[in-house]
Amino acid sequence: MRQNPFGGGQQHGGQRRGGINPRFIILIGFLLYGAYYWFSNRTEDPYTGEQVLIDSSISVNEEKALGLQAYEDILSKERPVDPNSQVARQVREIARRLIAKVPEVEAALAAENGKQPNGFWREFEWDVNVIESEQANAFCLPGGKMAVYTGLLPVAQNADAVAVVMGHEIAHALLRHGAQRMSQQKLSQIGQMAGSMSGMDPQQQQMIQAAMGYGYLLPYARKHETQADEVGLMLAAAACFDPQESVPLWERMSQASGGKAPPEFSSTHPNPGTRIQNLQSLMPKAMEYRKKFCRDAQTP
Repeated sequence: MRQNPFGGGQQHGGQRRGGINPRFIILIGFLLYGAYYWFSNRTEDPYTGEQVLIDSSISVNEEKALGLQAYEDILSKERPVDPNSQVARQVREIARRLIAKVPEVEAALAAENGKQPNGFWREFEWDVNVIESEQANAFCLPGGKMAVYTGLLPVAQNADAVAVVMGHEIAHALLRHGAQRMSQQKLSQIGQMAGSMSGMDPQQQQMIQAAMGYGYLLPYARKHETQADEVGLMLAAAACFDPQESVPLWERMSQASGGKAPPEFSSTHPNPGTRIQNLQSLMPKAMEYRKKFCRDAQTP
């Protein structure tokens, strides 16, 4: 006998039970709430010109607090290099030049999209450390707390490439990608609760979660990476770094990983080939930004 996926009663003697299944009503209720949450928490992003999902209850100060908490936790477990060392001073100088160009780059991108700058970065309390680690990585948390891992430096090879990576990480914070991910996770949780309360069995719920992951969550994460690439590249160019160094950088990053990146459809990041193509397409714009905004800074 076939089982109703919403937990409905069985049929007996060709007679069907009357009334609406309560679980179906619960499912519709969750779907309506999910739609309400989606539409009531949309806001304009001046950097991209798009409508994005950011829970209205997540303030910039709350993001800062979460970023600071994560930063302090990382620094309590990792080993920052001496802040007076040459490498720490060089990284701080790269960060200073990038941060100085945030107002102009935000205003320029917002104008291109017919939007007004939001100026959230004014609430940031910038700080940067260099952490001793073999990781070829860096991060910028909400609120402006940054770190560069020493493992990135031999792969980057020069200040221009380091600036491209740091600009990318700063862009994540400027675009409020952390708040967007938290909001997207809440929307996913609403969907999971809908599946559970509607009577779907665990296998059905797993299938739906997998479809949502490949069809929505992973493309959503890859989109964030592409957005951060663009905004970060404009920051680096405006700060008088050479944006053309981004292409050989990602070629070296691919080589450093041994070419073992997962297929793009199952990854949170674009594969190196896609990333390089995107960066190459952005190069004319980046060079325009360099020509327009590269002033009052000593070129490398």
